[in-house]
Amino acid sequence: MHPAAAFRIEDRAALLAFLAERPFVTLAAAPQGRPLLAHAPLVVRDLPEGLALDFHLSRNNALAGHVAQGFAAVVASLGPEAYVSPDWYASADQVPTWNYVAVEAEGPVAPLDEEATIRLLDDLSAQEEARLKPKPAWTRGKMSPGRFEAMLKGIVGARLAVERLEGTFKLSQNKSAEDRAGVVRALAGRPIGGLMEEPS
Repeated sequence: MHPAAAFRIEDRAALLAFLAERPFVTLAAAPQGRPLLAHAPLVVRDLPEGLALDFHLSRNNALAGHVAQGFAAVVASLGPEAYVSPDWYASADQVPTWNYVAVEAEGPVAPLDEEATIRLLDDLSAQEEARLKPKPAWTRGKMSPGRFEAMLKGIVGARLAVERLEGTFKLSQNKSAEDRAGVVRALAGRPIGGLMEEPS
């Protein structure tokens, strides 16, 4: 996360909404000292014992073989981003930068049992199919008998228990109103520009 306080987002509801909107994340871990990455869709679970992020990996994924033993990991969900040219500022003597929005979560990863993995897959499908309305939702009930069970053997379900949740919404908040307005004009029509126009 960016170290500047001006860009830090600590509103839990806003961070969870961001993750719900952009659930495809990059997972980073070094279970045996070597950094490894995986990319996975997740389901956010606000459980009585705390916030959890459930996801699954192909059994062939480099991290999948470490899930049974568990490991510490960070997930990052990235939103819109854009290069910012100094030419867009009203003020002189500025430097290029990059505006972006991102949320990170960190914590231990542990395996899900088969029942919880199936629940994850059903919930993930329902979550994403809901975005496709009015299309009728796909469910695994549409699969041939035995096919789901066969494919289930090819994945590993996992849960990250969130110990740290942080967000960076770097939207030129550290600039003057005139400088910020110049960036908004230049990025008009791009998703990051729309976010800059919203109250932060």
